[in-house]
Amino acid sequence: MSQRYVIHLPVVANELPAAQRLARVLGRWMLVLPTADPGETTLSEEDQQFLRHRVFCGLRMSGGRRCLLRDGHDGECSRRLRR
Repeated sequence: MSQRYVIHLPVVANELPAAQRLARVLGRWMLVLPTADPGETTLSEEDQQFLRHRVFCGLRMSGGRRCLLRDGHDGECSRRLRR
């Protein structure tokens, strides 16, 4: 397996729910990039970057892709939002 590198791109929001919503939108938008892995997206407070909050469920599904539903969702995992 080749070495992987992770890009940390700070984006600022004033509260956790707003940061989670923004991270989900950005993560799903990044699906247009074949190298993006939004299922691993986490966020943290600016001064407590060691304490991370998961944004997506991120469990591996068949085919190796990750679930893109909100962390802690009910029901089966999916790559698409439920309507």
